[in-house]
Amino acid sequence: MNGSRIIDPDDTRWLEAERRDMLLRDLLKASGWKVTGEVVRAAREQLGIPRSTLFRLVARFRQTKRATSLLPHSAGTPVGAKRIDPRVEKLIAEQIERFWLRRERPTMSALIERVHDACRVEGMRPPDRRTIQRRVNELDLQKTARRRGEGDVLAKVTPSPGSYTADRPNEVWQIDHTVVDVIVVDEEHRRPIGRPVLTVAIDVCTRMVAGFYLSLDPPSASSVGLCLLHAVYNKSAWLNERGLDLDWPVAGLPQVLHCDNGAEFHSRALKAACREYGIKLQYRPPAAPRFGGHIERLIGTMMGAVHLLPGTTFSNIKLRGDYDAEGRAIFTLRELEVWLAIEIAGKYHQRIHTALLRPPIAVWRDHQGAVDFDLPPDRMAFWTAFLPETRRRLSKDGIHLEKIRYWSDALSRDVGRGAELLVKYDPRDLSRIFVRQPGGRFVEARYRNLAHPPVTWWEWRNTKKRLYEQGRRDLSEEALFASLAHQRQIEDAAALASAAARRRVARRPPKRAPDEVPPTPLKGIDTATMREGDDDMEFWG
Repeated sequence: MNGSRIIDPDDTRWLEAERRDMLLRDLLKASGWKVTGEVVRAAREQLGIPRSTLFRLVARFRQTKRATSLLPHSAGTPVGAKRIDPRVEKLIAEQIERFWLRRERPTMSALIERVHDACRVEGMRPPDRRTIQRRVNELDLQKTARRRGEGDVLAKVTPSPGSYTADRPNEVWQIDHTVVDVIVVDEEHRRPIGRPVLTVAIDVCTRMVAGFYLSLDPPSASSVGLCLLHAVYNKSAWLNERGLDLDWPVAGLPQVLHCDNGAEFHSRALKAACREYGIKLQYRPPAAPRFGGHIERLIGTMMGAVHLLPGTTFSNIKLRGDYDAEGRAIFTLRELEVWLAIEIAGKYHQRIHTALLRPPIAVWRDHQGAVDFDLPPDRMAFWTAFLPETRRRLSKDGIHLEKIRYWSDALSRDVGRGAELLVKYDPRDLSRIFVRQPGGRFVEARYRNLAHPPVTWWEWRNTKKRLYEQGRRDLSEEALFASLAHQRQIEDAAALASAAARRRVARRPPKRAPDEVPPTPLKGIDTATMREGDDDMEFWG
């Protein structure tokens, strides 16, 4: 990356970065990522930049293959500052809502005049007309057309089922979540703990399953990221770890990720991560499952197979009848994950697909020469891109997040600088966070007190909420962990009788000894050397 800080994905500087990304990615792919004379001539002609600037851009882009490496150099807006007066922003939004989005279909000139008049009445400086135009352009096209009654516009911007065909692998992936129609049991007591959530992605061209992620947690941008991590990279190590001798060749970045309108698909973390790696997010119309037909049919096929498993809940209460799903449940989450891998790679990929009239794996092999296996070089950076983020200042005793102190020796050089640092965290395990240093590299920081147990975001927030309800306001890190330990003792005692308690226990992060050395692939992120992309790390629950 250049020295620019991470910016809002809606920042206007992204427009130039995206234009550069689209041009350079295509030119460099065509030349085998070599900077030929033809690449230089074409890029300079299209971008209009000096030769030296072009070579600096290409060098950064070839190293990271990330859009942020192409952001224009700029002094930028100071952190926390607004480009225009927040009162003006509010006024623009009000006029768009009350005036622009009317069935009378006011013109843009009329909207600009209304905004300027309102600003003068309030004694504020009117914004530039281009600012108002940008705010309108940021609106959802379909929602805007419906509010304004623009039927012709709505027809143009509403996708049809035929729009989601694909001519080659990795051109379009569809992704979605579903609650699996089977009850799983906990590892310790093998008693029922409820139904897990499956996140799965399918390649539209070949109908191959690109990857999946199984969890007891609700859908989130993190679960989408973990599904994509499984889908994008080679799966050989993942299959070997589970003792599976199966062929699952899907790998590479999708050009388009097609999804529904769930909150997790509209999260800032997912939008920024997809933008970073050149993945275009495409949403299907609300309440129109037919527009996600490929993924919906895949989920239906998977659930049809699940309905034959012990502990199935079937698709509805009527079909379930008096079947005792909890009493018949036998699969742990890990065992169900292995079963799904066999069902996908060992059966679904090998069967003749009714639409293709061939097995998906045969279609993939036919197109394999056209597959772009140009993977993100830094696997850790790819994963952390999908994690939620916040900003924190670095104190002498480390980073403070939700009353927990974190530290890494790699942060020592930044103590006293005073600037806010970007912090990424995994909601499934708060025992570590990822801190972006001023140079752009992420460093892993762990609990300052390594004796504390790993904890999920939801478990930690519930602990704080419970103490607040007891009237305690001045909460310390030690008091919170003591309360957490007490609550876990209660849950452990209730685990034999309560499925909810067993589920909470099963969602806890794995236990680690206080002096346990982190796994080798994670230890490297805490050094001053940039990570290479040829490791085989797996970030699965």
